[in-house]
Formats: sequence, C-alpha cells, structure tokens
Amino acid sequence: MHLRIYTDGGSRGNPGPAASAAVLKEIVGGHEGKTIATASKYLGKTTNNQAEYTAIIIGLEKAKKLGANNVEFYLDSELAYRQLNGQYKVKDPGIAKRFLEVKNLLHAFQKVTFTHVRREKNKEADELVNKVLDSTTP
Repeated sequence: MHLRIYTDGGSRGNPGPAASAAVLKEIVGGHEGKTIATASKYLGKTTNNQAEYTAIIIGLEKAKKLGANNVEFYLDSELAYRQLNGQYKVKDPGIAKRFLEVKNLLHAFQKVTFTHVRREKNKEADELVNKVLDSTTP
C-alpha cells in the first residue's frame, strides 16, 4: 500500500497548548486518492517543533497499522523537513528524542520520503490541529 501523509503540529504560544495531526491518503496509479484515515492528538503544553515531530510519529504509526510499505510525507515544517533529510543537525535534546522515534519507525517501511510544502497545501492537517485545540483548550 502506498500512502501520502500530510502532517501538521501547532502550538498556541510557543510553548503553549499544542496538538498534532496527520491525514493519510491512498495513492492509486500514481495519483492521490481519498483520505483513508486521520490521526490527531492533544499534547498539552509544548513547542510547535515538538508538535510537528509528534504529527510525523502518529502518521507513521497509523500507516504501519494500515500495512503501508511506501509513504510520502508532505509537511510544512521546514525545520523537520531539513533535519529528516540530513540537511540540518538536530541540536535540541527534546527534538532529538522525537527524531530518533521517527528514524526507528522508518524501519517498518520499504520507502519513506519527506517533502516540504507551503502551508496552503497542508490545509486538511492544519484544520485538524485547530479542531483538536479548539475542543480541548479553554
């Protein structure tokens, strides 16, 4: 199974109340198909970057449960994109922990790619993050 996963993480304040989300779409014949699953999580108080990495983790976990073997990530976090593609070093200890979680989860798949997209191309994941935050924060 081939999936495209859109991920986003957000924090209202940095740090502040945060949430992560992933929208998983099936790729059929090289074309993006329908959404086959979503995953979201309220994180409590944390940073935007922690939320971005957690979104990737919950996306990988959901893809693994669905039996995917090829995964394309589309994310609007330039930092996470550059770190996961080896362009930036991971310096923050909290991010390093999440980075290792991602790297360990990658072993479950034959192929995983990370693509940076502008925020406008990531609306569904962004809306899901805001929905979680709106429903869990006063």
